[in-house]
Amino acid sequence: MLDEKILNVLRLNRDSYVSGEDLCKLAGISRAAIWKHIEKLREEGYDIEALPHLGYKLVSIPDSLIASEIKWKLKTKVFGRSVISYRRVNSTNIIAYELAEKGMKEGAVILADEQVKGKGRHGRHWSSPSKGGIYMSCILRPSIAPNEISRITLLAAVAVAQAIRDVASLDVTIKWPNDIMIDQKKICGILTEMKAEQDSVDFIVLGIGINVNIPLKQLPKCATSIKEELASRGEKINLSRVDLAKKVLEKLEEYYNIMKSEGFGPIIEIWKDLSVMIGSRVKVSIHGKAFEGLAHDIDPDGALVVRTESGLLKKVSSGDVLMVR
Repeated sequence: MLDEKILNVLRLNRDSYVSGEDLCKLAGISRAAIWKHIEKLREEGYDIEALPHLGYKLVSIPDSLIASEIKWKLKTKVFGRSVISYRRVNSTNIIAYELAEKGMKEGAVILADEQVKGKGRHGRHWSSPSKGGIYMSCILRPSIAPNEISRITLLAAVAVAQAIRDVASLDVTIKWPNDIMIDQKKICGILTEMKAEQDSVDFIVLGIGINVNIPLKQLPKCATSIKEELASRGEKINLSRVDLAKKVLEKLEEYYNIMKSEGFGPIIEIWKDLSVMIGSRVKVSIHGKAFEGLAHDIDPDGALVVRTESGLLKKVSSGDVLMVR
């Protein structure tokens, strides 16, 4: 907490120096102790200048998914009320699930700069290179039935797509149920896992992996990153992962509140606006069996409705869906 207090003072005085004496008064510790905290912040990547008779000045902030950076000026009430960040983990979803079982409150967020065993759908691996993406899991405790979990997946897809559009100005779209795409290339995946009773959800772990500043050579086939897409239009920059992560949390809270106050209907309509799938021919694969048809609609629980060759409407709640050219 002292690190965060010192950091917040330096943040608020970016254009000037803060004397060691003022920092001592704020923290209630000695100058020697202040120096130790400054050194710790430097080890985390903060560039802090120290000059005799002037004090300390924050020169630059690292683009690392550090809890204090995510919480700084985060415009949410629930999402991000508790933030735990790591440099390297097996999977943020595994950590979030364990914490949720121990009673961690709704809105808690687990972040990592790198995942060794990032989780995708159906037991697949999610590529998670160090400091290249956003690897984040949120704990939710919604009042929904287990068969309504697709609602959370679609809600998250809407939130992430809108956040990327706002921060990076990329025209991303959604592919049912959990992929964020740009020009048929995957830029983000979403994985929802839950613990539930027969008729109620105990908690949901919402995992989000976004390819932000990952070079193409480190990405799987048919994937892309925000950096690569920006570069293709002449913008050779690294997007702030911190800014995007905060925007995702703000959008998640916005749409989560809409779902609780107005129902899932408004989310479905926004999802349809952001998706290029409805009306397209698709191939659905479920447990080794496949069929083709037209993506007809999204049902009230978030399942995909496909019209088959015979005209039959089939409800798809799980499986892999590919758009057929």
